[in-house]
Amino acid sequence: MAKVTKRIGLSLGADICWPIAFTEILKRLDLAVRRGRDTLRFEVERMTIDPFDIREPRRYDVVIDRLTHWYSTRREWIKKAVILDDVYVFNNPWSVQSMEKLTTYAGMVRLGFPIPETWLVPPHSYEPVEDLEVTLKSYARHFDLGAIGRKLGYPMFMKPYDGGGWRAVTRLEDESALREAYDQSGKLVMTLQAAVHPFDRFVRCIGLGPQTHVVLYDPKAPLHDRYTMKHDFLSDEERHLIDGMTLVINAFFGWDFNSCELLHKDGVWHPIDFANPCPDSQVTSLHYHFPWLIKANLRWSLFAAATGRTVKPLAWHDYFAAVEEGMTLRERIDALMPLVRARFDTDAFEEFCQAHLAHLDEVTHAWFGTDDAVEAVRRKVSALFPPHEVEEFTGLFFDRIQQWRADDAGGVRP
Repeated sequence: MAKVTKRIGLSLGADICWPIAFTEILKRLDLAVRRGRDTLRFEVERMTIDPFDIREPRRYDVVIDRLTHWYSTRREWIKKAVILDDVYVFNNPWSVQSMEKLTTYAGMVRLGFPIPETWLVPPHSYEPVEDLEVTLKSYARHFDLGAIGRKLGYPMFMKPYDGGGWRAVTRLEDESALREAYDQSGKLVMTLQAAVHPFDRFVRCIGLGPQTHVVLYDPKAPLHDRYTMKHDFLSDEERHLIDGMTLVINAFFGWDFNSCELLHKDGVWHPIDFANPCPDSQVTSLHYHFPWLIKANLRWSLFAAATGRTVKPLAWHDYFAAVEEGMTLRERIDALMPLVRARFDTDAFEEFCQAHLAHLDEVTHAWFGTDDAVEAVRRKVSALFPPHEVEEFTGLFFDRIQQWRADDAGGVRP
């Protein structure tokens, strides 16, 4: 019998609060997991940015990545670690690198999800590069922007095809607004998408491995109030559809951690933005929902480390083959769920959690009642608010977390 240490690496950028909670709760769990003849222990480290030897020894079993969507040095280290060392990383760096929002719309349109009508238009202007002039002269054609607008209808949204956290997103009410926004879009490649209007509910569904958490979302509220604390805003059937669409999207694109935005209109839930494989994870945004994220992250990363999980290739055509013309949305999701459960090893995950993480709720509840939890909130708040507001906002967020403790202990769920 051997004692084996499994290491979880945190690939971080500006993250402050969730790594503190993740690390401290893992210490308190003090896990010793029997796996075959071995006893597994777990450690977590914050990864540093250094030169690296492509043949350096493997150090991590799992990497939770929050950086490679914009920092190429870490992305290349992670890709080599996956190829050479079978390190498991979430999310799949190749998928994050290549799957733009337009691509994700295309995939889900083919699966029959109710994606709003979407167009891509060439950029308004270009960087001067070799062969640009001859290419545009030979092949670019004048197009009628107004005709596209009339086809889509108003209101509509113009947004970059590759996303970027609400970057350059514009709601357009008429043709003059469309033309003005396009004239100002510069070198960005933009999509035009029909608005789901009027809608009566806006939700965000966070997916982490096979786990989901649905929040009623208010995009017009201040940042700390957008994730509402409301309950009972979905029927069982609606929850089934939203959970299912989120898990299908994540499994299809190889994303362990992602959030899916959906709007409800006339009895239909429309996915409008679901290429978010580095979702907001900060207490100042999630507050009440923040402890759920920590628990879900711990469950999935510990399971992946303990079981030697490796990055799996994508298999889109299996998903395409599972659905048939004429299926309802519910039938499509139900037909796709066996692929999703296989992708996330859901049965093995649930068995692992029952066997080894039964005390996670208790430990998490206890930690979020400590001074350390208050300090984690304060550190994040201090980075965002002026000094005279820090205590006020720290108290606000910590009160919401304590409300979660009470609700969670009482079995209340969003």
